[in-house]
Amino acid sequence: MAKIKITQVRSLIDRPNNQKLTIKALGLGKIGKSVEKETNPAIDGMVRKIQHLVTVENL
Repeated sequence: MAKIKITQVRSLIDRPNNQKLTIKALGLGKIGKSVEKETNPAIDGMVRKIQHLVTVENL
């Protein structure tokens, strides 16, 4: 499967709790932090939920 790099670019202040929990589940939490994940339907759905807070790059 393909890998993607997810980088948090926006703050979690004043965001709904489900978005905060999604960021934490992906292993993010601070602006500028990045993680690499294998793409699958679960990860794709999580990224879609917080797409306004992160940038995604294909590797």
